[in-house]
Amino acid sequence: MRLQTRRALGPALAAIVIAVPFVSAERQTATQVTAVDYARAEKFLTATVAPLVVGGTIAPSWLPDDRLYYRSVRLDRSEFVLVDPVKRVRTEAFNHEKVAAAISAATGSTYSAADLPFQTIQLTDDAQMASFDIGSRRWSCDVQGSKCTEVARAATPPPAAGRGGRGGGRGGGGATSTDGKPLNVSPDGKRAVFIREWNLWVHDIATKQERQLTTDGVKYFGYATDNAGWRSSDAAVALWSADSKKIATQQQDEREVGEMYLVPTTVGHPTLRVSKFPLPGDKVVAMVHRVVIDVDSGRAVRLKMDPDYHRATLGDDLSMRDYNWSPDGSQLALASVSRDHKQAWLRVANASTGDVRTVLDEKVATQFESRGWQVLWTTSEVVWHSERDDWGNLYLYDLATGKLKNRITTGEGPVMQIVRVDDKTRQVWFGANGREKGADPYFLHFYRVGLDGAGAVALTPGNATHTMQLSPSGKYVVDTYSSPQAPAEVVLRDANGQQIMPLARTDISKLTAAGWKPPTPIKVLASDGKTPLYGLMFTPTNLDTSKKYPIVNNVYPGPQTGSTGSRAFSAARGDRQALAELGFIVVTIDGRGTPGRSKSFQDAYYGAMGRDNTIPDQIAAMKDLARQYPYIDLSRAGIWGHSGGGFATTTAMFRFPDFFKVGIAESGNHDQRTNEDDWGERYQGLVVKNADGTDNYDAEANQNFAKNLKGKLLLAHGTMDTNVPPYQTYLVADALIKANKDFDLLMLPNQNHGYGSASAYMMRRRWDYFVRHLLGVEPPKEYQMRQ
Repeated sequence: MRLQTRRALGPALAAIVIAVPFVSAERQTATQVTAVDYARAEKFLTATVAPLVVGGTIAPSWLPDDRLYYRSVRLDRSEFVLVDPVKRVRTEAFNHEKVAAAISAATGSTYSAADLPFQTIQLTDDAQMASFDIGSRRWSCDVQGSKCTEVARAATPPPAAGRGGRGGGRGGGGATSTDGKPLNVSPDGKRAVFIREWNLWVHDIATKQERQLTTDGVKYFGYATDNAGWRSSDAAVALWSADSKKIATQQQDEREVGEMYLVPTTVGHPTLRVSKFPLPGDKVVAMVHRVVIDVDSGRAVRLKMDPDYHRATLGDDLSMRDYNWSPDGSQLALASVSRDHKQAWLRVANASTGDVRTVLDEKVATQFESRGWQVLWTTSEVVWHSERDDWGNLYLYDLATGKLKNRITTGEGPVMQIVRVDDKTRQVWFGANGREKGADPYFLHFYRVGLDGAGAVALTPGNATHTMQLSPSGKYVVDTYSSPQAPAEVVLRDANGQQIMPLARTDISKLTAAGWKPPTPIKVLASDGKTPLYGLMFTPTNLDTSKKYPIVNNVYPGPQTGSTGSRAFSAARGDRQALAELGFIVVTIDGRGTPGRSKSFQDAYYGAMGRDNTIPDQIAAMKDLARQYPYIDLSRAGIWGHSGGGFATTTAMFRFPDFFKVGIAESGNHDQRTNEDDWGERYQGLVVKNADGTDNYDAEANQNFAKNLKGKLLLAHGTMDTNVPPYQTYLVADALIKANKDFDLLMLPNQNHGYGSASAYMMRRRWDYFVRHLLGVEPPKEYQMRQ
């Protein structure tokens, strides 16, 4: 279902295989595939190609006067750089040779300027002193390198996710309590909260003393938890106020929620893994009771509102994005979402009394999704993201009355993120897709516009996808841009998007010398014959256009993401290029039903996740592609995918058996009624029972169409999959057996959703399957993957 890789609970002990010998009637003469070919293909995997990409990314830190410093990596060395945007001057942040000598003398170890033992520094505001960590010790040196001294380690503030703003609030940079629980650190870095036995505790960073904050948390009704469905974490889901005095969180009630069971493969009696796992249609699902806790006194204020469903405005985790503290901690804004995801409310609570008022609400016909919202407390306004006109845009509301004041953004191309809202300059910085004509619509660009909707400025020109880091003053932008074909470059721009100076550039000379070539961008038509679709095509580096090649579609149907993924440069995109090296054309195509474009594009198969599920678009696109590239052999079409891609693969093999000859479905969520409730009910809708005993999920369940299988199908699943329970693959296997259909089944013992230690084995088996059944030759027997 989701793309996140989950860590396996135990090592892979063996692979259980049910295989049926098969000789394809459509085998065609193909060149032999040997261990040498597999070894050559492996050279295009991440472990080999990633080290051949040098530089091209920076993490700038800003001084009060808008100077910035960062670590720059080159082929021969790395260095710390200080940039003055006003003077347009780039210098060393410190004397590398002398600091290396000084730190060597101070520590008794030997370091060189090209091999400094730290990767991050902190400059003083006047840029005259640099501090850094070496192991567990912290050092401070003057930038001329005359002397380095050891200094006390200050409490380190957490990353943005733990601060009293709009982050996720799940942790504090790896810090733990005295018994190893992850800490959620306060903005001032002095205290942290954590969960112990279903209650919240506070941890003093300096003294490590701990104090219990709540006492009424009980099993499955605990504070700051988010373990509904596939999620399993000890991290406290809470958001600190900016003054580090209060936290906003919830007490999550799962006491009567249904359970999911997994059993590891082991010698002797196994330990049953039990998790609360609400399913679509369940009478009882996880509910959250909103609460504010004063950390000094331990006083808990329950908000005076009904419990919320375990839902979020984006994704299926409880998110601190949906909380927003006022600067003084007296008020808390929060967003609630209905069980069916069709309605969202913005509310404001009094943190002392718990009184709650509803500011605004929005209803949609399918599923509500927000890319962010932010309150402007000083002017009593809120910037609200909505897809009401079929495009994600920003709107300005009055926080007191809930009335719309004006639109902020207009036009086609969805707003994908809010970077910053400045109530003093009355401006908002945001990222959006598809607003630059003639470019890939998935390229992300950044803009600045007034809160009144006037004065829009494009900040990141160029036919590429961008990331933006904005200076505290808003005067400067660090723009990192790239595409699947062009490696990243970093430039400094002014407030109007004009380039000031280059900062860094990726060196891929070693990568190209190793024979790497970029994927080909593709543009094809959807099954409606008019909607353009985009993606990537991977061909063998020794492509012979006079020959015919089978095509393999690596699919992910959405609706929360697509097949291709980020348009940023990447030397490897899974094993797509590696598989192509064995003699295939490999494609990823973002069909309708995926995000990043219009709402109607993403909602294309809302409520029909199996009947459509992007496969008609994939077939039409592959046919269009074959017209553009005659070396593609559509008579040998394969498909594979993981999670939601496994679901789509099986859909393709069962509903379009005359087109797809070979499919590999890994960890597929084949029947959403056995999947976590939040995801299924978001995109398929609430379960509706029919008079004949069926429901609206029946027509989407893969096992109901198993009798249609004609080609070769390999089903694979980890037996300890906490994301998509393995029972979904068992349902399909059972239906295939009852239909007397030949298929292959590979269960990976003790592996979670991402297969962990068995991932290389699964990749080899995937290559073998396509080589044997699409190329029509035997793969090298039991090739040992080296990566």
